Amino acid sequence: MKSLIFVGISVLLLFGCQDSGDARQSIHLKSPDGSIVATVSIDDFGRLFYAVQRNGNPVILESNLGFNFSNADSFSVGLNVAEKSRMSQDYTWEQPWGERRRVRDLHNELLLEVSDKDRQLKLRFRAFDDGVAFRYEFDDLFHEGELLISDELTQFRVADIESSAYWIPSFGLHRYEYQYRASSLRDMDVAQTPVTFASADGSYVTIHEAALVDYSSMVLRPTPNNILNAELVPGYDGIKVRRTGGFVTPWRTIQIAKDAPTLLTSDMILNLNEPNKLGDVSWIKPGVYMGIWWALHIKDIDNLDESYRTWGTGPKLGATTAEAMRYIDFISEHGLDGFLAEGWNIGWDGDWIQNGKLFSFTKSQPFYDLEKIAGYAKDKNVALIMHNENSGEVDHYARQMDEAYKLYEDLGVHYIKTGYVAHANGYPRFLPEANQHNAEDQQIVYEWNYGQWMVNQMQESIEKAAEHRLAINMHEPIKATGLRRTYPNFMTREGVRGQEYNAWAKSNHPGHTTILPFTRMMAGPLDFTPGIFNVWPHGEDHENRVKTTVAKQLALMVVLYSPLQMAADLPKNYAARPDLFQFIKDVPADWEESIVLGAEIGEYAVYARQERGTRDWFVGGITDEEPRRFQVDFSFLGDGQYAAAIYKDGEDADWDKSPFSTEIESITLTAKSKLDVDMAPGGGFAISLIRQ
Repeated sequence: MKSLIFVGISVLLLFGCQDSGDARQSIHLKSPDGSIVATVSIDDFGRLFYAVQRNGNPVILESNLGFNFSNADSFSVGLNVAEKSRMSQDYTWEQPWGERRRVRDLHNELLLEVSDKDRQLKLRFRAFDDGVAFRYEFDDLFHEGELLISDELTQFRVADIESSAYWIPSFGLHRYEYQYRASSLRDMDVAQTPVTFASADGSYVTIHEAALVDYSSMVLRPTPNNILNAELVPGYDGIKVRRTGGFVTPWRTIQIAKDAPTLLTSDMILNLNEPNKLGDVSWIKPGVYMGIWWALHIKDIDNLDESYRTWGTGPKLGATTAEAMRYIDFISEHGLDGFLAEGWNIGWDGDWIQNGKLFSFTKSQPFYDLEKIAGYAKDKNVALIMHNENSGEVDHYARQMDEAYKLYEDLGVHYIKTGYVAHANGYPRFLPEANQHNAEDQQIVYEWNYGQWMVNQMQESIEKAAEHRLAINMHEPIKATGLRRTYPNFMTREGVRGQEYNAWAKSNHPGHTTILPFTRMMAGPLDFTPGIFNVWPHGEDHENRVKTTVAKQLALMVVLYSPLQMAADLPKNYAARPDLFQFIKDVPADWEESIVLGAEIGEYAVYARQERGTRDWFVGGITDEEPRRFQVDFSFLGDGQYAAAIYKDGEDADWDKSPFSTEIESITLTAKSKLDVDMAPGGGFAISLIRQ
């Protein structure tokens, strides 16, 4: 590990100082390679601003900084700024699991003191070669008692207003579960982050946040003059953030890239989070899992599919001992890693979305023998994943966490899938909280899924789970902000319009997954649940279809990274196509290295990933509704020969008319090889490369 720290006059010369000939005080920070420059300035009214350039060209024009409070004067005018320190850092750290084993953190840092007549806070900037981040740091002297933030005045004034913005709406009922929109900045509505801007010259800018802890999440609200305001999600009473004592805000992040591969391989969000706090996490094992899930979602629509199952009791109950053992046998036989049973516990009968308070997280349904299944899975070397859906009744869930997590630990379980299904503004909170479990006059208020209170509720589950050596795959989550570095048991999450929408809603369009690497996946791992072979689960003409070819479903196992990767289809559909299923059996979920061979947002993406601990590689490529030929350059391979199995669209393949047409080719390749692969409309390809 190498760490370099510089403080003093020499660094001022390197990074810049006050501008001569300008009344405005300006302080500059350069990235290590000098390409990116952040500038902090104060005008004659004492208003604080920042700006960002890349190669001398503006990326973020002069944008406001500051705060408004409900119980204190605003911190936005009459300010002074002084440089406190500078630092440079260059070190490499190792992920216990991830897209790559080694991550380099190379940045320059500027720490400023910002003050008015009787208060001060610190403003910390970091400049990386792939972007800029900053955060506010409050000490316990800034305000006596509880500080109520009514508005964070941070702005992002994107320079290229002609760039295409890719975004999903905020404050809608469906949390983050929307198809991404492409529009001009002028046509944006209030948007969830990450938001990515694609310029005509091929460059990209992504705005997001890192290390979101005990704070409200940030959304972006456009103004008529094309400025994006960092709007904090309010609590039930309109207050955005409540904090006591010293604290830091999440990092506001601006990732800047000359091209798509540079953006998609950025580790900036991870590097802005604190190192692992959990110590030894060798018990966390990434892998590919299956479960009673797709059969629940392809429910009895028009009575077309005999394979559907139900969450509630009845003749089609999915979570039974026999069904679980059947899945475990299949998983074990084919060398996969884990099994998930949704609906195993009491509470699923009736309208479970509206009756989350009926869930038990320790008691099984009568037809599901949890202890027997846990033992059977252990004997078969299959990891059991406990499903904990709470339907937004987070208080009800919190009361059971200790007992439930202890039970799972005693059963030898290390993984949980949590679910928080509710409307985005419909998460009940009981007041007064000090007496919430027994007060007769409890008042119920409702919180947003991504406000401070829910951020803290979900964080509590992560920390409690870690105490019992449990890792979590969270659905309907708060967005990812890199906390998986600090808490490696926070393995993956949904937070996207995923595969299930293809079963019972208006299906995702063919280009949906070509946008996700540039947007949702800029935040972190994604449990999208790929791997559907029967992409017409209700028949050719039904509106509920998976709008991809089967080859693309294989490719998604590589492109959409998750350390807990689901092979989502039914066992019978995999058994019917053992030739294609072989790729799912071979593909891992933990990587030594990941590179992007080519990509453009909303068009295509091609990834190559090296399996951790081996010299084997896997490639996945996907396209939108347009056919596309891509030349794979295998120069990333090591020396020697590789046995390549190429799973690709057939000549007549098409997501709409012929999605099942697939070809498999086996050839030998080396680092000198190049291969042209044709992707059908809505199609893709997958390649396994086994070192000989």
